[in-house]
Amino acid sequence: MARQLRAEQTRTTIITAAADLFDRHGYESTSLSDIVEHARVTKGALYFHFAAKEDLARAIMELQAQASRQVAREVESRGCSSLEFLIRATFGIARLAVEDPIPRAGLRLATADVAVRPPLKHPFSEWLDLSTRKLLGAVRESDVHPDIDVDAAAHSLVYFFVGTRVAGRSLDPDGRLPRRIAEMWHLMIRGMVPVPRRARYLTLTTQLERETRTA
Repeated sequence: MARQLRAEQTRTTIITAAADLFDRHGYESTSLSDIVEHARVTKGALYFHFAAKEDLARAIMELQAQASRQVAREVESRGCSSLEFLIRATFGIARLAVEDPIPRAGLRLATADVAVRPPLKHPFSEWLDLSTRKLLGAVRESDVHPDIDVDAAAHSLVYFFVGTRVAGRSLDPDGRLPRRIAEMWHLMIRGMVPVPRRARYLTLTTQLERETRTA
């Protein structure tokens, strides 16, 4: 039991060190030797858990996906409207990216040249499917214009969110991500939501930006 616990602790140490380096320097610029040095483990310990750098990257992406799904479950449990779900979920994922290097690295790895193989799904595909379903729900709930192109709106939302993070990595500190997400939603709400319903969602967005920024 003690040996198994030590092995799990070592695995977690390696993943955390790799995530930190992948996030700061990128996947291609990080070597296994860099990870060994940063994690302060032996090469043997690393290879015991991960046969290649790609395996490490996929483990981080899976942890990021699990964290995002947990955010979605927590928001879903509130019983909120479809559009509120999307707004709260994006801020929840943004909070993960601000507070935890593993989800932050997972988002960066999703845009890197890392092969995603089953059963792992590409996070952007999952987000696209979820966004499409929720936007269809928002149309039914009259929170989004009935003539909107849901497919285009879902793609725009995912690409806008991912682009905000990717571009922001170079232009902004991590802590500014909630503000950028709020700006994104203010633009999208004004474009998608009927005037009588806008105030509710604009207020929610401002509230969530403040909560995420100060959490």
